[in-house]
Amino acid sequence: MIDVDGIVSKIDSLAPVPPIATQILALVEDENNSMRKIAELIRHDPSTTANILKVCNSAYFGLVQKVESIQDAITLLGLDRVTELVLLNCISGSMRGSQAGYGLSEGQLWRHAVTSAHVSIALASKIGGAFNKHRLYTAALLKDIGKLILGRYVAFALKQINLLVDSQGLSFNEAEERVIGIGHAELGARIAMRWSFSDKMIDIIRNHHLQLDAAAADLETRLVHLSDLICLMMGVGTGADGLAYRFYDTVLEQTGLDDRIVEEIMLETVGLQRQIDELISLV
Repeated sequence: MIDVDGIVSKIDSLAPVPPIATQILALVEDENNSMRKIAELIRHDPSTTANILKVCNSAYFGLVQKVESIQDAITLLGLDRVTELVLLNCISGSMRGSQAGYGLSEGQLWRHAVTSAHVSIALASKIGGAFNKHRLYTAALLKDIGKLILGRYVAFALKQINLLVDSQGLSFNEAEERVIGIGHAELGARIAMRWSFSDKMIDIIRNHHLQLDAAAADLETRLVHLSDLICLMMGVGTGADGLAYRFYDTVLEQTGLDDRIVEEIMLETVGLQRQIDELISLV
């Protein structure tokens, strides 16, 4: 019998996200906070500022004017873009490794995460309306964070997990829970709790496979779920957990999207994949 408490205790072995990430996310959760406060927060973190200026002055952005301050970066790229760069910079160190249990080589999980984050924002733009874009972006980045710990257990239980998937029609996450006692989505939520993320962020990560009907009723959770599926359909980060489209048609209908829009986003993302990969190499 696998010791689930022992698995959960390994959360402490993960390097915590830098405080600036949780501080930024706390600010964007509060609609009364202005973007100016986020800019000030970035300015007062020397390490993050140095990394962001390095990325902004890289050939990736190809800016004619040299970026010498966070204010320059915000003026030239916009605060939303700079905030995304900060979040990527804060999270990349944890996500770059391989997860052999899931059949993912070094960098594949991170590539899937960053591409999912891009797709989630593309989906939101198609729908329109008011979204907490930074929360959506970060939830898509972190939805599979539980795989960092659970991968080593999946490696030993993969045969049993696949047997349940094939014989009983369970999703990979459901089979994980059955065999190991906890799935990567629940473990990811526990990590998000330890890192003091908001209740909403925790719920999105916990339910991004739409295990519960209530989860499917939440628009942001549906968008994170769809971003995951679209990346898998594109072959970005497809590992041992394979492809699972059980809720695809239902979620599209609930969200007011259709296959044509998904195809547009896929084509756009394929066209941008080289740029996404270049950005991944920089942060």
